[in-house]
Amino acid sequence: MSQTARLSGLSHVNRVDDGSPLADLLDERRHLVALAHRMLGSADDAESAVDECYRRWYALSDRERERIPVPLTWLAAGVGRICRARRVLPHPEGSAGAARPTVPDVVVARPRAGEPKTLRQHAAAEPTTLRQHDAVVHAVRRALVAADVDLLLPLLAPDSAAFFDGGGKIRTLVAPVHGRDRVARGLLRLLDRGPHTTLAAHSVNGRTGLVVRHGRRVVAVLSLDVSGTEAVGVWVVVNPDKLRTWNAGRHP
Repeated sequence: MSQTARLSGLSHVNRVDDGSPLADLLDERRHLVALAHRMLGSADDAESAVDECYRRWYALSDRERERIPVPLTWLAAGVGRICRARRVLPHPEGSAGAARPTVPDVVVARPRAGEPKTLRQHAAAEPTTLRQHDAVVHAVRRALVAADVDLLLPLLAPDSAAFFDGGGKIRTLVAPVHGRDRVARGLLRLLDRGPHTTLAAHSVNGRTGLVVRHGRRVVAVLSLDVSGTEAVGVWVVVNPDKLRTWNAGRHP
């Protein structure tokens, strides 16, 4: 059976639940910013207009988003409307920065009380040494680089969860993903690697994590919570604001 067929057969989940490849999401934002820049003539105003459009996207209900067949078409139309409105009602002089709409710092759901087994319960049940943690992270990296679901699944706890932080600026998944099959599906789809994209192990918040680069630019950082020999939680940050320090320092 082909890799695609095995991945498709993991569970009966709509593609909208799997998210989109990170490369496509980055291209999407670049396209929208370029569109806004042509209409407004200012890089800052263009970024602000695109942020406002994403804010409106996240204000939709899950059902409303699922009914949109091509998100980029909806977003491009939204950016166009926002830019036309701003050209009619320009910001007062010197207020461009202050007039920016607010965007959530983090668009990510956290574990809730009452869920089957929390990450904290996992950690308490089976303490993990640094060596065990590093071994699991490196094994997850190899599975993701190979895009091999058969390698990835045994490295995830049956009730593992993945959480995504796009900061309202990258159209990643809003709700957490639960269950080994869905976590594997979501990670493999998000990290569907294109040319010039690399995935490397790197220190993240004092423990080994994973860093995704497109060219020399960091586009995602993954932190893993490990219990025993399995990852129980994966935290994926693609928020450009939170990655700014990574790129400013050009981490090796």
